[in-house]
Amino acid sequence: MKGKGLFGAAAAFALVLLSCMIAVRAEDVPKTVVLKGSPLGTVTMDHAMHIAKNIPCETCHHASKPQKPMKTAHEACEDCHTKVAQAPMTTKLQAAFHDPMAKKGLCIDCHLKENAAGAKAPTKCTECHKRAA
Repeated sequence: MKGKGLFGAAAAFALVLLSCMIAVRAEDVPKTVVLKGSPLGTVTMDHAMHIAKNIPCETCHHASKPQKPMKTAHEACEDCHTKVAQAPMTTKLQAAFHDPMAKKGLCIDCHLKENAAGAKAPTKCTECHKRAA
């Protein structure tokens, strides 16, 4: 009987710890992410919606690269990828999202796949890029 009580206490502690981790994660995660610097205009990404769809963080926040180790688990893209690629990086910021014609790349590939499954993810330039009024 003593073992069951210990197991129950350990399970309760694990549940409390997990709840705290989720609460901290929810506070630390921005609801939107604003990507600036494109000549086509600013992109405001609905980060909360991507999380709600259970898209793994690693889909966008790739593993650390030896040539430029990450300082935190989920760094902003522009922390490593700059408008013009600077050594030791070889991928510029725009190419981290899609190719020059937005025909392939991280964001557009996923949006096209989602749309093929019946979603309504944006795929046209002006659906993501908004110029300031």
